Amino acid sequence: MTDGAYTVEELEAHGFPVHDLTEEQRDVLRNLTPEEFAILVDVRARLEAVGPEVQAHAEIAGAALF
Repeated sequence: MTDGAYTVEELEAHGFPVHDLTEEQRDVLRNLTPEEFAILVDVRARLEAVGPEVQAHAEIAGAALF
């Protein structure tokens, strides 16, 4: 992590489809405070934890099983 600016790679490593966003949207994410970044990552992890099992299989296996 850089000093208050997050790279696209760091965000993608946490499961955010940053490549699908506009450049302006990526700029917003790059300029999150460390606290905002931590909250965003935490919320995403909690949402994934309660997501449907089929969704997890599709992401892990590339939907090859369904």
